[in-house]
Amino acid sequence: MRLSFRKVMAPIGALVLVFAATPVPAQAGPLADGVPVEHPASYVDPFIGTAGGGTTWPGAVLPFGMIAWSPTSTTGDQTNTGAAGGYSYNTTRVRGFSLTHVNGTGCHPGAAGDVPIMPFTGEITTSPTADTRDLIYASDFSHDQEKATPGRYTVTLASGVTTDLAVTRRAGVGEFAFPSDKPAKLLFRTSNSLNGSEDAEIHIDAAQRRVTGSVLTGSFCGRRANGGENNRKSYYRLYFAADFDKPITETGTWHDATVTPGGTDATGGEGYATGAARAGRGSGGWIGFDTSTGPTVRMRVGISYVGVAGAQANLDAELRRSSTVEKVGTAGFHAWDKALKAVRISGGSEAQRSVFYTALYHSLLQPNLMSDVDGSYLGMDRKVHQVRTGQNAQYSNFSGWDQYHAQIQLLALLEPGVAGDFAQSLYNYAGQNGGVWDRWVHVNGATHVMTGDPSAITLATFYAMGVRNFDAVGAFDSLIRQATVPHPDGLSDAGCPGQCVGARPNLAQYLGSHYSAQDVCHCWGGAAETLEQSIADSSLASWAELLGREDLQREFAKRASYWRNTFNPAATPGGGYAQARRLDGGWVIPFSPATGTGFAQGTSATYTWLVPQDVSGLAEAMGGRERAAARLDDFFHKPDGSWSLRGGDPLRYDSTNEPGLHAPWLYNALGQPWKTQQTVRQILDTVYTTGPSGLPGNDDLGTMSAWYVLGALGLFPQIPGRAEMLLSAPLFPSAIVHRQGSRRPLIIAAPEASTSHRYIAGAGVNAQPYDRSWVDGSLIRDGGVISFKLTSAPDLRWGTSPQSLPVDHGKPDGGQ
Repeated sequence: MRLSFRKVMAPIGALVLVFAATPVPAQAGPLADGVPVEHPASYVDPFIGTAGGGTTWPGAVLPFGMIAWSPTSTTGDQTNTGAAGGYSYNTTRVRGFSLTHVNGTGCHPGAAGDVPIMPFTGEITTSPTADTRDLIYASDFSHDQEKATPGRYTVTLASGVTTDLAVTRRAGVGEFAFPSDKPAKLLFRTSNSLNGSEDAEIHIDAAQRRVTGSVLTGSFCGRRANGGENNRKSYYRLYFAADFDKPITETGTWHDATVTPGGTDATGGEGYATGAARAGRGSGGWIGFDTSTGPTVRMRVGISYVGVAGAQANLDAELRRSSTVEKVGTAGFHAWDKALKAVRISGGSEAQRSVFYTALYHSLLQPNLMSDVDGSYLGMDRKVHQVRTGQNAQYSNFSGWDQYHAQIQLLALLEPGVAGDFAQSLYNYAGQNGGVWDRWVHVNGATHVMTGDPSAITLATFYAMGVRNFDAVGAFDSLIRQATVPHPDGLSDAGCPGQCVGARPNLAQYLGSHYSAQDVCHCWGGAAETLEQSIADSSLASWAELLGREDLQREFAKRASYWRNTFNPAATPGGGYAQARRLDGGWVIPFSPATGTGFAQGTSATYTWLVPQDVSGLAEAMGGRERAAARLDDFFHKPDGSWSLRGGDPLRYDSTNEPGLHAPWLYNALGQPWKTQQTVRQILDTVYTTGPSGLPGNDDLGTMSAWYVLGALGLFPQIPGRAEMLLSAPLFPSAIVHRQGSRRPLIIAAPEASTSHRYIAGAGVNAQPYDRSWVDGSLIRDGGVISFKLTSAPDLRWGTSPQSLPVDHGKPDGGQ
């Protein structure tokens, strides 16, 4: 149960009194700059990130929802769309409103976009599939006729149709208001998922005012060159069941170029090719209405990955026949308001509040619900399963390589119940996949995208942060097997480099050489793989320690140090860098810090810093903390001293991608925490903004947004797989963080926080003076109070003593 605000005030008052008697400057209570935001959902702008590569979308969705009803834009190619997520703010033409979406995918198109439904005001004389350039059966719109709020989306198209959408978790209601002088039709483009489809079907029952159907699809990132062709396959079927408040007066279907007026059934997929190789293929159907007695057609729709009966059951359970967009939209807004109240901030500008709560909104879009109201779900073996005893729901959409940097920590902090169900879900999928934990799970599909073993990191992090509602011992043992027993897929180059099928590529070689050899790794990049596996093994070591498995803790702590075998101290005359190695031990040449050879979506200059479990060891390899800090300065600044934060320079920080997201926080371990405070605030203030281009890069299932949320709170995960948090200066004067199921909130008080006050001059934890630049995981798990004294100038003393530095956990002895 969450405490009311009034109940948390007593310990805050005591904190103020204690601080007044200590050497740390007295702190005002966390409400010094006003009361917490009353309705955080009112600050959410779903259009943030819909341009500039953010690949978010503005449609109707609830926290962790199965259905996400949003526009699919078109640039004149029916086999493509305006952006990876299906919507681009700069593309003002749509060909439908699709029932499923994935937030912030990095490949184009990414995934889902299933069953676009398009209101149409003309006569259908040709097949919509034959309209390959979306010239006829699509419509323009303008942004001044478009509105999005949490749980609801509305737009008036140039055709004159107003589309108004709102959703529950597995169902939605749409109201389509047609012009009085034009025909009123709805097109179901059943085969036109973002990446295409293997098969699709539609069935129209005019007598029952019902349309049902499905699409067999998958092919996550199937368009991409590096591995996509291997992944152009189906792994799920999305079913829908829709009913209407008006009689259906016209029906029709199409398949490829053939249109059948009066038809009620059609089948046929598009395939997974692109452009001319796919154009003109597919199937769907349409229905028409008599709107002479009223312009609005109301549709209720449910979806399921199990069957049409499941979709209908989900619809019946979550929506009444009397449900309207207004009622459902209002309920959706309240659901989001409740979820976002997990973090109650006060102070800050209107723009800062909007960026913050929109980032929190994007962070809580995933994982996505996969099980029906009866607990059934589609497994990775393509069979129907039931959630296990004690599991509330099955979840999926796991962008592991991306999410382990920030999003999973925020999920565990705020929603440990969902985190536990998600952990169990991934374990369930692995069991249905021959014991293999995939790096990137979409619905029930193992897509193999990216590198490393992020499942080990994710579940270790959940456990360290107090998540217990999953089979932790079974999952741990399964992940240990994956990390110790070679799998035949580890010797395959299928899908490489971007989607290599091996979860632990060439594990036997890795265990023998203690690094991943570039010439035989069967992976995206040997150096990146070594660094990622070292983090995963560090996570397993930490988890083993918590479980009392001392033998495994020692073994994996040693493996956590394998990163050293990919660090070449003589890589350049100016210092050492991470570098790919061959099986014979030689370094891959030619080499420069700007090289991407041996790395995944990044360069050596960025990946060299990817040793969060052993920062002191990395600093030692670089020549000491002072030398490492100087190199980090160069990583964030151009030669003229100006900031370099948004990417584009292979030698410097890239806020648009994951490998370097932790780098601004490394100064804490290097004894210069004021530079973390300076750098983090610079990123918060300049890289993240309001407006459609407000995200630095594709949101990667909430990762970029979670980075902002944590940075604004002044917290960031020290080591993936653990619960300790690094500290920086909070953006807001106060924040009250309520953890689901916890009786004690985490309170962050920084009364002087402002545009100018971005440096820490003193701190306290639970009424005691505090000089460390990190906090123990118990504070994150159990709640408490962190209080800061902020100033406008760097304080070169706070958090700089040797005993104040973060403790490494990536050495065999587990210490400094």
